[in-house]
Amino acid sequence: MIKDKRILLTGGAGFIGTRLCDILCKDNNVVLFDNLDRNSIKNTNLLENDNVTLIKGDILNSEDLKKCVNEFKPNIVIHLAAVAGIDTVIKNPVKTMKVNMVGTYNLLEALTSNLDNLEKVIDFSTSEVFGTYAYKVNESSSTNLAPVGEARWTYSVSKLAAEHLSHAYYKEYNMPIVTVRPFNVYGPGQVGEGAIHQFVKRAINNEEIQIHGDGDQIRSWCYIDDFVQGIMLCLEKSESIGNAFNIGNPKGTITIGMLAQLVKSISNSNSNIKYVDKNYVDVELRIPSIDKAKEILGFNPEYDLNAGLMKTIEWYREKNND
Repeated sequence: MIKDKRILLTGGAGFIGTRLCDILCKDNNVVLFDNLDRNSIKNTNLLENDNVTLIKGDILNSEDLKKCVNEFKPNIVIHLAAVAGIDTVIKNPVKTMKVNMVGTYNLLEALTSNLDNLEKVIDFSTSEVFGTYAYKVNESSSTNLAPVGEARWTYSVSKLAAEHLSHAYYKEYNMPIVTVRPFNVYGPGQVGEGAIHQFVKRAINNEEIQIHGDGDQIRSWCYIDDFVQGIMLCLEKSESIGNAFNIGNPKGTITIGMLAQLVKSISNSNSNIKYVDKNYVDVELRIPSIDKAKEILGFNPEYDLNAGLMKTIEWYREKNND
């Protein structure tokens, strides 16, 4: 349903951005604005498509961002650019705060000169805004600022600040904002520090799988195709504007320890599973309520964890043999 639009994806060369670009570039003109720190597009042929343009840039460079917006005049903006991943965040708390807060401000401010063309702006937040214990949280559940001084929480706090800032632009400038809170997305093409990505890569090579802590942390895993379906519905439905949505799959809920065993079993791996000390605070429980997304968007995740893992393992095994 999205056709003949000019679509800007910040962080568009990453895991989720690449998958969205693959869908959107068929009938639209897509610009990816990315510094290529996490480069998933290298595993695709997307840059050979005449409808796709990659601009290597940093969202902390407000002038480059303004130039991109003013020249491209996007109808749709999907803001994915961020610092993420526990290890990266802990090592770079200042950069995390700057990219996720100041970078979002730079984008929103640049878009104020393009309001007449804008139809939708999707801001990617995080499920971590709900804190360490999040059981069937909905969009009205209290967000958590977490203790000051723990570098881990610079990610969630900066993302929460960006949410408030985005909705301030919605209220004050009538910018068509939609907030998305992803819950543990995985699948083919993922790069970075995600647990499934790491487990699968090690399992197919029969390498040691490491679990940080005692492995009883609980997560709900959402396959990339289901997640992208949720984003496309946000784009297509006018009712999404001004709202925040949890996008995830409560039926994909499992402990980290059981997840490692499941990956090992499905991939017929000989890997040993080792429990190692955890040197950071962690989210112990994270399960979303997706009732709002179901009601307003018609969102309905289809992949159970086994099916999603099988497709993911198959993809990485093929890439491993290239």
